[in-house]
Amino acid sequence: MKNEINQFENIADELANNGFAVCDDFISKKHTDDLLGIMNDEEMKFKKAGIGTQDNFQLNTSIRGDYIKWIQYKNAAPATKEYLSKILQLMDYINKTCFLGLKDFESHYTRYPTGTFYKRHIDQLKFNDHRRLTFILYLNKSWIQGDGGELRIYQKNNTFTNIEPVGGRFVCFRSELLEHEVLECKKDRLSITGWMLNELESLKFLK
Repeated sequence: MKNEINQFENIADELANNGFAVCDDFISKKHTDDLLGIMNDEEMKFKKAGIGTQDNFQLNTSIRGDYIKWIQYKNAAPATKEYLSKILQLMDYINKTCFLGLKDFESHYTRYPTGTFYKRHIDQLKFNDHRRLTFILYLNKSWIQGDGGELRIYQKNNTFTNIEPVGGRFVCFRSELLEHEVLECKKDRLSITGWMLNELESLKFLK
């Protein structure tokens, strides 16, 4: 528990100071392997991800090439529920320390096949602006430099930070503030991606 609180404290501090945070070993190696196994079992159910929402939705592989599968908590495997429970605890901690008014979150498994990428963008959608924090847990086994798929986060004066998608690494950043991209993947890139929202996920369809 103490280690978990230390993780949450460091994440909140980095968010406040930099707008993004990186935490290695956010979960155990065994837990990471369990999630990877679940993701591989779900592979045939993945769908091509697009850009935009509702009437503005479109597929455009020149902008984004990933495949996703949305996660429903009630139907999720035990290892997935365990991870999402930790996300809920982190969200509560961030609310108490950063006062972002977070109320819910949504998440999906993400697979970037070899040769795909996601060009520079921001995560707060034009017609759905309730995303406040983006979070990513990488599930890549034996990632080495040169495998590609780094997350590039843009900062002031067009400077940037590249974050390697190492298995077990957790990244969190301000959805409405930081532009970012996924560099071209030289091999499959696997993760769970999600967003903490300032509105209940179940109410978004009313917008």
